[in-house]
Amino acid sequence: MPFVTVDGQPLHYTDQGTGPAVLLAGSYLWDQAMWAPQIAALSQQYRVIALDLWGHGESGPLPHGTQSLDDIARQALALLDHLDIDRVTLVGLSVGGMWGVRLALSASQRINGLVLMDTYVGVEPEPTRQYYFSLFKQIEDTGVIAPQLLDIVVPIFFRPGIDPQSALYQDFRAQLAALPPERLRESIVPMGRITFGRDDLLPRLGELDPDTTLLMCGDQDKPRPPSETREMAGLIGCPYVLVPEAGHISNLENPQFVTKALLVFLADRSSCDT
Repeated sequence: MPFVTVDGQPLHYTDQGTGPAVLLAGSYLWDQAMWAPQIAALSQQYRVIALDLWGHGESGPLPHGTQSLDDIARQALALLDHLDIDRVTLVGLSVGGMWGVRLALSASQRINGLVLMDTYVGVEPEPTRQYYFSLFKQIEDTGVIAPQLLDIVVPIFFRPGIDPQSALYQDFRAQLAALPPERLRESIVPMGRITFGRDDLLPRLGELDPDTTLLMCGDQDKPRPPSETREMAGLIGCPYVLVPEAGHISNLENPQFVTKALLVFLADRSSCDT
């Protein structure tokens, strides 16, 4: 499994296929395996890179001094430099979209296309921010995501009608329950505070190229509702797509729909890649 050292820590990524480059940036609390259906399909025509956020999957802990989503964007850019990738189509879901926008704004010449999924780059609404921060404090104090917290956290990521006995639901719950105390305290909780304590980037969305940007959102996404996607699409002036029968992790709840939409977008962009 390939790693690159960034800011003194090992960043894990997968690199599959050949062709125009695509960078998949996933959700908080999920590793790069969340993109498995898309990697399998896209890598037939594209070079698909998916990274593990710090403290997630096989990546090392959050590097010392990492304090913002701008830092995460800079670290992801270091990965592209390491791979000698000049231009990339970035697909960012949830926090992947939050730092993905920052990468696109800071290094626009490196972005061939931008897909923002189930994300929002405005500030977190204050009641929600305070609520999430209270959950982080509980996790920090106990060193575990306890069963009663799992009952709260896990459903956030899925559509309301999902079968809680499904493999998707149960596997995610088991992964969260197994996170060791040091990883939670050193990486997961700080990464959560960075994510939900983010600054407001809505005023800068007009700097993005509407012709090379697409927004997508699960039509039943609870933490990042479609209204936020519509707001951002309006500010960018770009199209948006609602993913039917999907919550926050829309690419896994309706993988066929998402993969098809990405292939259409990538086909339109690939002629412009270098």
